[in-house]
Amino acid sequence: MSLSLLFPMGLLALAALLVPLLIHLARRHHYAPLEFAALRWLRAKARPRQRIRFDEWPLLLVRLLLLAALALLLARPLLHGAPVQAPPWVVVAPGLAPVTVPEGSDGRWLAPGFPPLQETAPGTTQPLASLLRELDQQLPTGTALTVYVPDPMPGLDGERPRLSRAVEWRPVAAPINAATGDTAPRLRVSGAAPATDDAQTLRVLDAVQRAWNAQPISALLEGDAVPANGEIGVWRSDAPLSDPWRKWVEAGNSVLTLSATAVADKGTPILTDSEGKPALARHALGRGQVLRFTAALTPDALPIVRDPAFPRRLLEQLHPAVAPRIAPAATQRPLTGAAAPLVQPRDVSSWLLIAIVCLFALERWMATSRRRGAGA
Repeated sequence: MSLSLLFPMGLLALAALLVPLLIHLARRHHYAPLEFAALRWLRAKARPRQRIRFDEWPLLLVRLLLLAALALLLARPLLHGAPVQAPPWVVVAPGLAPVTVPEGSDGRWLAPGFPPLQETAPGTTQPLASLLRELDQQLPTGTALTVYVPDPMPGLDGERPRLSRAVEWRPVAAPINAATGDTAPRLRVSGAAPATDDAQTLRVLDAVQRAWNAQPISALLEGDAVPANGEIGVWRSDAPLSDPWRKWVEAGNSVLTLSATAVADKGTPILTDSEGKPALARHALGRGQVLRFTAALTPDALPIVRDPAFPRRLLEQLHPAVAPRIAPAATQRPLTGAAAPLVQPRDVSSWLLIAIVCLFALERWMATSRRRGAGA
């Protein structure tokens, strides 16, 4: 902790300390010599040098302290770095269910203004990473912080958060659309039957759809019916795209297929597995795109399907998220090392006033008791 003065010129009032010093010097007892007749013929000797002596020095000390306190009060002292006690904070990102806050902790939403959890979950477009930095600078140093965020985590702003404190990071699994606040597209599977049974493929597609928005896959389209604009088509047949489907893709839509004959070229690999083997290739078709799996959409034929991040990675290729992007919450655990929050200095004038009152009362008691003793 350190002390600073808001008005240093107030210390000029310390010159008033000379007043009680002069008063005590003027009022000290003087001893007049009394000469005896028998001693006046003795040789005069040099008188000893007089020393400055103060009578009633405890009273003088109290008066000096009182004036020093008054001068310090005029200078307005401020105390920096004073410890501030604050309860632990538990913050929850909007979109998640409120959590049980431990007794003695303060539960808040990770939203502008950080409203209490008792209020309705607010909507916000401000990046969560930016809100975390703002909260870190508002909380007093040493305040424990627990953060609940959706996994995957949205609200990134180009840099991993760096805070001045370590936080207890609590990712909560959530559908991708719940994490992004956006509506994930729907998968619409064509009614054209493949040459082989694709029951396992449909189960994989259903799992992907549930990971996107916690809903099952829609019913199969009948005949040559095409999905609605904005939906993701799935072409099951081994034959090339039918004319209605080709026109639908050329209009700016996307289709997933396992058929090597759906388009003429080999396409550009855009998704690889852990071994670096291509798993998904892109083909341009008009203003749209055809995304072709390089093998059957089963865990045995396409190992990337077993990757928990596969639904998210596939969605990023089909429906790129606008900024801020999303990422696994575990990779966004805040780093430490940021500057500590600025602490508002504390004004100690109230404590000085109490000290001045006490010193004045003590001075009056000592001065009046001396007079009573002298009168007695």
